[in-house]
Amino acid sequence: MDTSYLLDWANLLLRWTHVITVIAWAGSSFYFVFLDNSLTPPTSPELLDKGVSGELWAVHGGGFYNPQKYLVAPKQLPKNLHWFYWESYATWLSGMGLFSVLYLFNAGTFMVDRRVHDWPAAAAVGTALAFLLVFWLAYDAICRSLGRKKNGDLIVGACLLVLVLGATWLACQLFAGRAAFVLVGAMLATSMSANVLVWIIPGQRRVVAQLKAGQTVDPLHGWRAKQRSVHNTYFTLPVLIAMLSNHYGWLFEGPRNWAVLSVLMVAGALIRHFFVARHKAAVQGVKPPYATAAAGVLMVLGLMVWLAPAPSASQARPADADAPVAFAALKTVIEQRCVMCHNATVQNKGIALHTPELIQQHAQAVYQQAAVLKQMPLNNATQITQAERLLIKHWFEAGAPAQ
Repeated sequence: MDTSYLLDWANLLLRWTHVITVIAWAGSSFYFVFLDNSLTPPTSPELLDKGVSGELWAVHGGGFYNPQKYLVAPKQLPKNLHWFYWESYATWLSGMGLFSVLYLFNAGTFMVDRRVHDWPAAAAVGTALAFLLVFWLAYDAICRSLGRKKNGDLIVGACLLVLVLGATWLACQLFAGRAAFVLVGAMLATSMSANVLVWIIPGQRRVVAQLKAGQTVDPLHGWRAKQRSVHNTYFTLPVLIAMLSNHYGWLFEGPRNWAVLSVLMVAGALIRHFFVARHKAAVQGVKPPYATAAAGVLMVLGLMVWLAPAPSASQARPADADAPVAFAALKTVIEQRCVMCHNATVQNKGIALHTPELIQQHAQAVYQQAAVLKQMPLNNATQITQAERLLIKHWFEAGAPAQ
């Protein structure tokens, strides 16, 4: 079978797996953050005697649930403990596989935009991998060196904001816009999984081992696991928007695409903070931080206004707007801008456009990718113009005539 066809299947299956594992990981993470912030101190002497520090009553699926949290551990550790880590590891492994199949194995096409930075594909691959490692090392160093100082959470948060925004700017100066956005998402997601692998799970294992040995539990393990777990929940929405944004060319194609992604990620973190704090506010009987959520929403609305295309003469329909676009003109655009990657020999995504019949057959895809999403041609390698995108748009909306 054709290699490109097999790669498309690998792309599909890895993407499917990745979405499933992301749902599992983010879902369990969100639930435990909600649970931690929604627990109320028990009043029952029996629970207090057992060492329960907080409990929650909930109803779901026709049953009642009563999760309880122990300040350190129950007096007698249960034989079977469920560990939440495979959701994280499976998410990272499937995501890295997808990133490798789509970007690293096709770096010259997907990662290198010579208008942004002209360099060999191998150098782009090496630098992308370095991004994942160097960011984690810098992030980890900030957490370990500053996290326990006075106002450590605020100091670490400010440093991380600068680090993330700086890495975002640098990625957009080196890589094609689409690849840069995905790389920033992968960079944060790698740190999230590394938090689980390097600190959260090992710390919990040490605590369990100390309890079983009858030793005094070192509180550092619990503090560090809690710190990294909180960071992970704030990283979640920025990671998701970085990954999803690569489907929308108008987000990553502009000269200030780094600012676009930065605004989206900060807005996501602010909105996530609202949901984290809202659960705690409900328990404490105080007003949720609506201003934080409003700030995130306003940032997104401001971005919408900023990116809105300005009306111009070149974007207007001609006076004879009711006349369909001549197929000959449309075919010329397709031959110049699309056929290079969609022909009898090379059929990216299984689409060929070298005949009039094939152009009509794939008219919907051409319209969506080139005129609406503006994702194709990839990295605008064939230099399609806005006027040509409009020509495709008008041709399709007039019924995609063949003459």
